[in-house]
Amino acid sequence: MGQPDPTAIAHLAGSEVHTTTRVSGGYVSDALRVQMVNGQSVFVKHTRQAPAGLFRSEARALGWIADAGVRVPDVVGVGDDWLALEWIDEGEFTPEAQEQLGRAIARMHRAGADGFGAPWDGFAGPVPVPNDSRDTWPAFLAECRIIPLAHASNLPAETWHRLDDALANLPDLVGPPEPPARVHGDLWAGNRMVDADGVPVLIDPDAYGGHREMDLAMMQVFGGFPDRVFDAYAEEFPPEPGWQERMQFNQLVPVLVHCAMYGGKWIADADQILRSVT
Repeated sequence: MGQPDPTAIAHLAGSEVHTTTRVSGGYVSDALRVQMVNGQSVFVKHTRQAPAGLFRSEARALGWIADAGVRVPDVVGVGDDWLALEWIDEGEFTPEAQEQLGRAIARMHRAGADGFGAPWDGFAGPVPVPNDSRDTWPAFLAECRIIPLAHASNLPAETWHRLDDALANLPDLVGPPEPPARVHGDLWAGNRMVDADGVPVLIDPDAYGGHREMDLAMMQVFGGFPDRVFDAYAEEFPPEPGWQERMQFNQLVPVLVHCAMYGGKWIADADQILRSVT
């Protein structure tokens, strides 16, 4: 595995590199713990031949979420194929931390955005997608997420027909219009943690101005968010009625990401979602 230049990390961290250890990470990047001579540790994500803009976009998205008063790792430095972040020792996901997480997500959503989109490149997982601003949520969802991801997937003709029907009715499927929310964009359980002080931390965002129900739906794709999280969220920022009925359709985007990456059963899952609304 190629690695980022230790000299660059040393310069950014203000100390020489002592050891570098491979740690568990995501499905896109290799992950390293870089321990410095001064005792500091840095978490480094590295992807050889990373899509242009991948890590610089993530660094900007982390700062944008932090601006909403939500705990994220501090950015130590960023390169074309690597991102160095504050190392966070993980704590316990207690009931108190679950409640704090729900309120933090609500706070992030309430912080809002200037429009539907973002002034940095978009990546749905590892798949590049547009983040160009659109005037309405249905337009952004269709043109900047669903259609590009569908083209990146090997969908059969029958699924495409159902997708076309769904797109024609998109405003009726996504719920009442809301101002742009500051969404994380990839809020599954692997992208939330708790630090040693019990404070929830959000990581690995694909953040943009969007509809908050996308995050709420993503939180239930793989589970891992107890009811206490959703209850605290609803106390802070109640979702519009019917959001749970819209949840399955709002899971289409992450399902299409997996279609593009893996195909197989995910294509059947996408077809099932589309059958439910067409």
